[in-house]
Amino acid sequence: MVAAKDDSDQKKSSSDDGQEAKVVAAAKAKVEAKKAAADAARAKAKRAKEEAAASSLKIAAPGETKTSPSQQPRLRTVYQSKVIPALMKEFQFKNPMQVPRLSKVVVNCAVKDAVVNPKVLDGTFEEIMAITGQKPVMTRARKAIAAFKVRSGNAVGVMVTLRRARMYEFLDRLMNVALPRVRDFKGVNSKAFDGRGNYSLGIREQLIFPEINYDKVDKVRGMTVTITTTAKTNEHARALLAELGMPFRK
Repeated sequence: MVAAKDDSDQKKSSSDDGQEAKVVAAAKAKVEAKKAAADAARAKAKRAKEEAAASSLKIAAPGETKTSPSQQPRLRTVYQSKVIPALMKEFQFKNPMQVPRLSKVVVNCAVKDAVVNPKVLDGTFEEIMAITGQKPVMTRARKAIAAFKVRSGNAVGVMVTLRRARMYEFLDRLMNVALPRVRDFKGVNSKAFDGRGNYSLGIREQLIFPEINYDKVDKVRGMTVTITTTAKTNEHARALLAELGMPFRK
């Protein structure tokens, strides 16, 4: 009787142990499944973020704009439909080909920190590419300057030259989106011409462009925008940019 009771207790104990092991295994499997699902969700979010970043840095093809690849830039349509007739009437041009037009836009960003640490140019390179929609080139020092620890051939900044559709698209965003975001903006200098129809504009912060991601900015940097036109005088160049919408200070 005692032996039979002991055998029954042992069987019951082993049955309880087996059931407990199954419960522990099920709980462990459930935790692992949750962990795998969380890892998959994080991986998916990371891929989506990388794809979004890649799409924001997409370089426009020749003759296309970044915002509307299948259409002519809005500013170019404005030039053809409104600016040409207005300037012909104002300056008594007899031929539309006499009307000054935009030739190119050069965006240059000098990074003095690159003399000590050339890797800082990587962030500036991506920012200028996001702003302009075109891959920039490195600018290098032509002369060695011992006082600034600069050697000939050192990379000191990035530059991009815009023409045709991308030039019009960049100027449209600059004049109508970026510049109005400057704090206490009262207009740009109307006298920054070089006497040959070219206009230079200094920008203190790259943050005024909506394409810039605040979280990825390591340091606030400025840039110079040079607008080259076919105008022969400052008066003609100023009238051209004013008709296109450049917010000159009054």
